[in-house]
Parts: sequence; C-alpha cells; structure tokens
Amino acid sequence: MTTPSVPLDVWLLAAFDPLLVLLAAYLGFKADQFGKVVLAAIMALAGSILLNWLVTSVGLPWIAPVSREGPLLIPVRAGAAVLWAVLGYGVARWAGRTRQKGRA
Repeated sequence: MTTPSVPLDVWLLAAFDPLLVLLAAYLGFKADQFGKVVLAAIMALAGSILLNWLVTSVGLPWIAPVSREGPLLIPVRAGAAVLWAVLGYGVARWAGRTRQKGRA
C-alpha cells in the first residue's frame, strides 16, 4: 500500500480557507484571555469544516471543499486555525482592546 500524495496547493487551500480564516480571526479577536485562543481555534476548525461540508454537499463550488473523496487535512487546518486565532488576538491587543474586570 502506498501513501497518498497531496499536492502543495491543496495544503495551502486548506490553510487559507476563507471560512476558517474569518472564524478563527474573529473568535481570536473576541477572546479576552490568551488561553481562550485555543478554544477559539477549535471552534473555528469545527465550524469551518461543517460549513465547508454543507457548501460542498449542496453542490456549490468552493475553494476548499470537504468531501468523502477528498483529503480533509485536519492537521493543516488545525495549525492554521491556531495561527489565525493568535493573529486575531494579537490585533485586538495591538489595537488596545482589552477587557477590564467589571466591564462587559
């Protein structure tokens, strides 16, 4: 049995999936503690895979489809979700948006 070979462009499409980028960056931006960035990345990963699967199952063309026949590349998507969430958190910190205790 041979190991399947996945082209580099498929790996990049999985890492730069628009739904993953938007969800992870937004949830990372909303995180008020760095520890919540990991939770934001997990939620973004699950949400983007679910939404990509729905878009693919309806039959719409998509940049990073999720299907039974195609590779899912969860390690690539998970690593990208963490990086995008950390980037969103960093932008929020850099912009000075910090939550203080007692404020909502």
